[in-house]
Amino acid sequence: MLQVKLIITGDDFGYCPRRNQGIVDCFLAGAVSNVSLLVNGSAAADAAELARRYNIPIGLHANLSEGSPVCEVLKTNSSLLNQDGFFHGKMGFRTALSKGLLNMSEVKQELKAQVELFRELTGHLPPHMDGHQHVHVLPEVRNVFAEVLEEYGIKYTRVPIEPGLHNCDWIPPSLMDFYLGVEEDSFNTVDVFAKHGIRWADIYIGLSTMGRNMSVSSIQSAIDSAVLQLPARAPPRGAVTIELMVHPGYPSVPPAGGCGQGPDDFSQSWERLHELQTLIKPELQSHYKSRNIQLCSFKDL
Repeated sequence: MLQVKLIITGDDFGYCPRRNQGIVDCFLAGAVSNVSLLVNGSAAADAAELARRYNIPIGLHANLSEGSPVCEVLKTNSSLLNQDGFFHGKMGFRTALSKGLLNMSEVKQELKAQVELFRELTGHLPPHMDGHQHVHVLPEVRNVFAEVLEEYGIKYTRVPIEPGLHNCDWIPPSLMDFYLGVEEDSFNTVDVFAKHGIRWADIYIGLSTMGRNMSVSSIQSAIDSAVLQLPARAPPRGAVTIELMVHPGYPSVPPAGGCGQGPDDFSQSWERLHELQTLIKPELQSHYKSRNIQLCSFKDL
């Protein structure tokens, strides 16, 4: 039987105390095996301490789109900020980028500041680094991002190309448009990351199974169908690696949380708790065992 190494990454660690607690509860239940830290999150220091206490494998969730920068010189008069003095937002960042309004030297400065703050908080460099709201695969940003990873010797990232995404008819059209944009950006990023010696999991899952769309069966079928498709796409090297991106937690309660602007709707949604409750179900653990799926983190690869 094919051996599968499954990295279940809890994103947005550090966003708020309730998100932190939910992710820790998932880790202790064996439902999350890896976390991604928002160093500009309001509870980032608490998250780093929890990771130390419970020996949770932790990487960096680079954030250029929500809240405030961590680089002091960019907190005023930077192309990365909107008129209110915060990052441009998920779609605002993409709009500013497409209009040529973002200074890539400032993007690099902020990414490096976030790596340095991660090291200050955790005592080590991140074994993996991905992008909040998938900003790391956007044009121009991808090149700067790859340069920063190579400079620091960070070996792993995320490339959000999800097998079978086009067949997911339960995803609303507006959201699917965003996902297909992320997919296209990711295809255009592969050569850039490869040129810099950066690696990622053989399979990525997480768009089709997010929030209300997460269920035991949706995770099972996404994994099974992706593994079945794999031989046609690439010969496995001993074991197939899969990254499942998840966003579990107890919903944020304002004003606590966020990255400088307070918690957003995504973090306050019941869908955070729904993901937590789904991921800890025993049926999922049983499925992993029956399919010879071993949970691990990027630092185990």
